[in-house]
Amino acid sequence: MTHAIYPSLRGKRVVVTGGGSGIGAAITEAFVRQGAAVSFLDIAEADSRALEQALAGADIAPKFYKCDLTNLDQLKATLAEIQNAGPVDVLVNNAANDDRHTIEQITPEYWDNRMAVNLRHMFFASQAVVGGMKAQRSGAIINFGSISWHVALPELLMYQTAKAGIEGLTRSLARDLGEHNIRVTCVVPGGVRTERQMRLWHNPEEEARILSQQCLKERVDPPHVAAMVLFLASDDGRMCTSHEYFVDAGWR
Repeated sequence: MTHAIYPSLRGKRVVVTGGGSGIGAAITEAFVRQGAAVSFLDIAEADSRALEQALAGADIAPKFYKCDLTNLDQLKATLAEIQNAGPVDVLVNNAANDDRHTIEQITPEYWDNRMAVNLRHMFFASQAVVGGMKAQRSGAIINFGSISWHVALPELLMYQTAKAGIEGLTRSLARDLGEHNIRVTCVVPGGVRTERQMRLWHNPEEEARILSQQCLKERVDPPHVAAMVLFLASDDGRMCTSHEYFVDAGWR
């Protein structure tokens, strides 16, 4: 696919959570291609180090920070270290995990863990960067939702509950931060063809089912999602806030 160039993103300080593989890696690479200064957080060290090395020759090489986002002290310390270089201009809250489960398997401990993995860190990462954004009177926070709860996929109750909450979080943050010229949006991917999805869930039967329900009969790939993120982060998207933006080929 072709790639738009957004001059307003050059030199911007960008943080991407879960930025070492899958959709997150495509987002990291896309911002690096725009000349942004990208810091990406992930717990998957091998994939992240490989991505960091692959992009080391860029005008501004990205920097990987190993971080367990469920450890809020570690998250806060990592974001504080990143902001020693200046306020964050763009935060992309991408990290999540869509493990399957039945209703009977959900325990109080599993509930708390899934909320921590899929929802809680988005608020606290946002909280950690808004001070700098307020001071400079600009910023963009881009949260990641999911098509899953909109179409009620099976055996994803915890993931879908968290993802539904993210859309509420997005609207609330957008309302409270708008007076400081901080925009908050939510990207909602459809069935994205990542390595993990193809390995675990998207067998030929599932591929055919997804395509049958999409308006466009072509699979969504990570760069399609990254393209939406770039637009929302750029000055071109400066009047976009408080809403969800679907990249699902018309599945919903």
